[in-house]
Amino acid sequence: MKTKRIIGLMAQLFVILLLMGCTSTVVDPPAPLYPVPTERQLAWHELEQYAFVHFTTNTFTDKEWGYGDEDPAIFNPTNFDPEQWCRVFKDVGLKAVILTCKHHDGFCLWPSSYTEHSVKKSPWKEGNGDVVQELRDACEKLGLKFGIYLSPWDRNHAGYGREDYVQYYRDQLKEIFTRYGPVFEMWFDGANGGTGYYGGADEKRNINKRTYYDWPGTLEMVRAMEPEVIFFSDAGPDIRWCGNERGFVNETNWNIISTDTLYAGKGGITEILNTGSEDGDKWIPAEVDVSIRPGWFYHADEDEKVKTPEALFDIYLSSVGRGSNLLLNIPPDRRGLLHENDVKALTGWKKLLDEAFKLNLALRKKATADNVRGGNNKYAAQNITDGDPETYWATDDEVTAASVTVALNEKKEIKYIFVQEYIKLGQRVRTFDVEVEKDGEWEKVASSTTIGYKKILRLSPVLTSKVRIKITGARACPCISNIEVY
Repeated sequence: MKTKRIIGLMAQLFVILLLMGCTSTVVDPPAPLYPVPTERQLAWHELEQYAFVHFTTNTFTDKEWGYGDEDPAIFNPTNFDPEQWCRVFKDVGLKAVILTCKHHDGFCLWPSSYTEHSVKKSPWKEGNGDVVQELRDACEKLGLKFGIYLSPWDRNHAGYGREDYVQYYRDQLKEIFTRYGPVFEMWFDGANGGTGYYGGADEKRNINKRTYYDWPGTLEMVRAMEPEVIFFSDAGPDIRWCGNERGFVNETNWNIISTDTLYAGKGGITEILNTGSEDGDKWIPAEVDVSIRPGWFYHADEDEKVKTPEALFDIYLSSVGRGSNLLLNIPPDRRGLLHENDVKALTGWKKLLDEAFKLNLALRKKATADNVRGGNNKYAAQNITDGDPETYWATDDEVTAASVTVALNEKKEIKYIFVQEYIKLGQRVRTFDVEVEKDGEWEKVASSTTIGYKKILRLSPVLTSKVRIKITGARACPCISNIEVY
């Protein structure tokens, strides 16, 4: 009888463990759903938000695009302090800085050996200044990553449009990467060719964007110097533009698209950049670039037009909150400082973020699921609340619709839901609902599409003790690494 009782207790324990997803049976992990991110793309995702700095002769001419004929003598900041920029950036949670080392006007913020159109011909620091070096040093001191923007278009250079200019551009890239590395991101946009000074020619020059710069060769050269650099352009090859400069990516945001080296493939370019493509063959996530002011460079008449903290919070939700990174432009003024109005807005934005996301109500709370892969605790629901990004809840291969529930222990007013996929195995979820328990019944309070690295949903405040994420459609079995409730 004693033996039978022990066997019976063991059977009951097995059933309990099975229901909890805690058996020790060896179960293979889900096969990767390609494409998947590279290690450097994963590191980029984790940055989430960083600063863009537009600063050049335009700051002093009150232009957005210089013509290329600007006198270097006009560049003369009176109180240049990149450490002030970086202190502000770090204090508000920005993790890196990308500097316009050369904009379309061709003026170089470092003393380039290949042109006289640079800071070495300005009165600033008697021609001995180096904006790139000083910002690079400030980034290193304050623990921020450093990135560069080097415009392919140059409205100053006499050779633009000819083969010799491409070598000039590559020589300047070599200067930047050998003098100022490491560089985490190289940023270049689609503005190429048009009217310009061009050494006094004062004419319009057009180029073939696809072939002129020999981008594969140029990027291969850069990658040899900086193997971990991330390349941004309209459509890759590492990260893509979001298709607008208004501060949002689409709610449906696939990290994958189909491209050639730089240009979007099938579909309209704005649509595919803003939404990605579910059947894309490359992992190229979107970066959202937007300025805190109406313009990209500082203009005194925009001092009262700085985006409010509330507007910046909304931008955060529609960029980082939709699985993209936020590149927020904060341009220094003619002193070489971040303007007080910009700093005030950034500080207010950080306060809103801290207040909204102060306490994760789901952390280490009990989680259950209606399906656990092989009944194995390696893929248990509890992984979504353990605070470990390397664990995840997964279902059996044939299960692409499933739900996971988090018990908050007591009723709380909730306003935000974070959901993250384990993107090392690819992006899977097409659609999902958020439900809360009210009076013993489940009530749907939100629906959305795609998750990827992170999805943040803002809810109408609701009082509940249980939250359920219901995956209603997926490309393959869901792999959810994290759920947070605020």
